[in-house]
Order: sequence, then structure tokens, then C-alpha cells
Amino acid sequence: MHRLRPLAARNVPLPNPTQRNVTRSLATEPGPTETEPHSCVRSTERQGAHVLEISERGREYQERLNAFMDDFVYPAEPIYSEQMAAAASPHTQPQILEDLKAEAKKQGLWNLFHPHPEWGPGLTNLEYAPLAEITGRSMEIAPEAINCNAPDTGNMEVFTVFGTDEHKEKYLRPLLEGKIASAFAMTEPAVASSDATNVEMSMERTDDGFVLNGRKWFASNAMHPNCRVLIVMGKTDPSAEVHRQQSMLVVPIDAPGVTVVRNLPVYGYADREGHAEIVFENVLVPFKDILKGEGEGFAISQARLGPGRIHHCMRAIGAAERALELMVGRAESRVTFGEKLSSRSNIQDWIAESRIEIDQARLLTLHAADMMDKYGNKVAKNEIAEIKVVAPTMALKVIDRAVQVHGGGGVTEDFPLARMWAHMRTLRLADGPDEVHKRSIARNEIKKYRG
Repeated sequence: MHRLRPLAARNVPLPNPTQRNVTRSLATEPGPTETEPHSCVRSTERQGAHVLEISERGREYQERLNAFMDDFVYPAEPIYSEQMAAAASPHTQPQILEDLKAEAKKQGLWNLFHPHPEWGPGLTNLEYAPLAEITGRSMEIAPEAINCNAPDTGNMEVFTVFGTDEHKEKYLRPLLEGKIASAFAMTEPAVASSDATNVEMSMERTDDGFVLNGRKWFASNAMHPNCRVLIVMGKTDPSAEVHRQQSMLVVPIDAPGVTVVRNLPVYGYADREGHAEIVFENVLVPFKDILKGEGEGFAISQARLGPGRIHHCMRAIGAAERALELMVGRAESRVTFGEKLSSRSNIQDWIAESRIEIDQARLLTLHAADMMDKYGNKVAKNEIAEIKVVAPTMALKVIDRAVQVHGGGGVTEDFPLARMWAHMRTLRLADGPDEVHKRSIARNEIKKYRG
């Protein structure tokens, strides 16, 4: 894979497709018969084994998305870097990204995440998962280029299922069109937010609506120049049962009393979409802007996070794949003490271990996606927790090995590895830290033992 070097010219048009690289298709299994056109991966149980088979529809989407990546996204990466470097603010929307979005729409590679056929292609979790992996190979631009970027994806699904007609018209449609962005405000600096019941933001009911007071942080996407709306979780009834105290409200980011205090750089990277700290001071929200109803916040958050964890984990696997390619390419191109790095036994061990760990994580995540499709988030909670621990940890290992093989270059901006590492380290905390997921897994196993 090419190095990410800034270009000299500032306004470079969207690259035209030329000679295409070999696509990195994930399809390895024969597809189903023509009587099964709507399943990307068919699962069967054979003598106790769980078999996942890539379908023709799945291969077609993968081939089209891989072609889009080869023809447009990878060539656009240095252009993106150059335009961002020239921008006055790190929170800007470069023209190359808008060009990519237009091309993705034209090619029908848009809103691929959305499970409802009215709003997207209607793919299942299992169908979409390999596509999320492909976008993870270019984490900074590919997800947004096809309108499959977190947290917008989760927020769009929340608006679809729980939003009013007004919410859908005012926010969902513009989000689906890629015209606006959104943020999810749940985490708070004053409490351990890995336990969602700790959320303290006050949502006091008055005659005119709910009055919000509190502070949120790590509201990802809130610094995006197109961010227009927040989905905010807080307490509407502190006296209710512990999982019925929270509600979710829809709040315009420019509502009176909402103040974006600062961006929170991650390992020194001021991400374009940002991670904001936001203060809410006497913010009045009409009753009509509550999602589902009072006391439903915890349930909505659990429903929202399930598919999101599949997306995060598959993108992590895509990032690990790219890091492995960079590792092998570097090992093949560098010579020490008269031999290629790739001939060294320790480097070969790193390459082999990376391949094994990536494949393990992929199969586990696809299994979790299949379980969600078949039985729902609640039944698949163990599998979802497992992948959230496994995939980011695996990606960190692979990226760290790639950094080591690159030597000093691995920690610079000349290669994408340092930024990839920072993103993956953050992912071990986002959507719940490893320890919370391990606790959930252990409790489920102990419960089975106790009967």
C-alpha cells in the first residue's frame, strides 16, 4: 500500500479510475442458490459446527465497494491529507470528501448500514459486516464517504425506530442524504459512565417541557462542521427503578443553553469530527422531542449499541488487515545485516500471528452478527461483548507490530499506523471498556453453571 504523502497542489479533483489494483474480496465460500438472494452469508449447522457461507449478493456488494476503494478512496487519501493540512481548522469538511460522497451515491454505495429497505438497501448485520471491514481499511474517510460513519449510523437507526414523523423529516432525511451530521451525548466527566445508570444529567419535567442541566464529554462528531443535532441521555426520574430513570431527548446543537466547551484530542490527534465536551444550562426541550417515552433511555442505548459494536469491530479488523499489508511490504523492502527483514524469524512470527488473530476475530464477529440477525441483541449479548473485547485488542497488537517493523517511520505522520493505533486504543473504551464486557461474559458463564 502506498505511503500517505501530502500533494503539492491544494485543489485536486477527485481521482479518475485508472488501472485498478487487485481487489481485496472477502468472498471465499460459494454462494447460495438463486432462491436465497437476500442473504449475504448463509449460516448452517453441520454436525455441531456453525458454518458461514458468503452469498452471491454479498460478493457483489464487496466487489463493488472494493472497486470504489481502489478507484477513488485510496487515491484520495493523500489529497485528503493535503486539504486537511491546508485548512484553517482541524474541524473542516474537505472538498475531496464531498466529491467521494457524490461518487458513492452515484454508484449506489450509500447508507449500506441501514437495515430498513425504505432508508437503505435493507442489509442484515451479517450482510453489512464485511462491508464495514472494507471501510475500516481507510478509517478517516471511507465510512463517511458512503454515509456509514459512527455515531451517525446509530443515531439514524434510533430516529428510524423511535423518532417521530417530525424527527424523521427534520433530522433523519438530512442525515440519510449526508447533508448534516449528529452526535450522541451520554458519557459524563463526573461519573464512571461505563455504568450507564450513573448518568447524572438532570432532565427536570416542567409545564413547558424538560429542562436540561449537566455536562457531557466525548460527544463524538459534535465538532463536525455539519453537526446539527444531539441525542442526549439523562435522568428524568431519579426515584424510578434504576434502569427506568433515564430518557433520551433530541436537542439541536444550537439550542439556547447548549455550549460546546472544547474538543478533546485523542493522543494528540484533533480528529476532524472531534470529541466534544458540552455544557447544558437550563436547556428547554419540548415534550415532543423525547424518544420513545420517559424511562426508555437505557433500553434505547442497549438497542443502539448492539449493531454499532459490530460496525466498530469489523472496521477494526479492516484496519488490522491494512496494517498487516503495510508490515509485510515494509519487511520485504528493508534489509538489515545483509538480509531482508522478512527473512527474520521474529518478523515471520509477527506476520503469522497477525494473520491468525485477524481471521479469528473476523469469524467471531461474523458469528455475533449472525446471532443478532437470528435471535436479536438480547440473546446475542454474550457474543457482542466478546467481539468488543477481542477485535480492538487484536487490531492494536497487529498495528503495534507494524509500527515496530517500520522503525522510526512507524510513529510519524508519513504512515497511517500511529493514527490507527490511537483510534484503536480509544476503541477499547468507546461503547464500554473491556472490563465491563468481560464482567458481563463472566456473569453469564457463572449463571449457566449455577443453573
